[in-house]
Amino acid sequence: MSTSAQAQRAPETSRPTEPCSVGWSKGHAYVLEGFRARWVAVDDRGRPHALSHADLQRHGWTRTRFA
Repeated sequence: MSTSAQAQRAPETSRPTEPCSVGWSKGHAYVLEGFRARWVAVDDRGRPHALSHADLQRHGWTRTRFA
């Protein structure tokens, strides 16, 4: 395999190997970061936004986008 082909190919370890948890709140999908135990999403402008589990409970959430 050539060097340019290796550079274009993503390493096998970059793919997720465990299922992730997703919750929806106020129209945004929040993904649980297991190693920090926080829920992370992006706002309407693409900026990261993190909530603790308690914050997400206060905001209200569902497992599907439309409740």
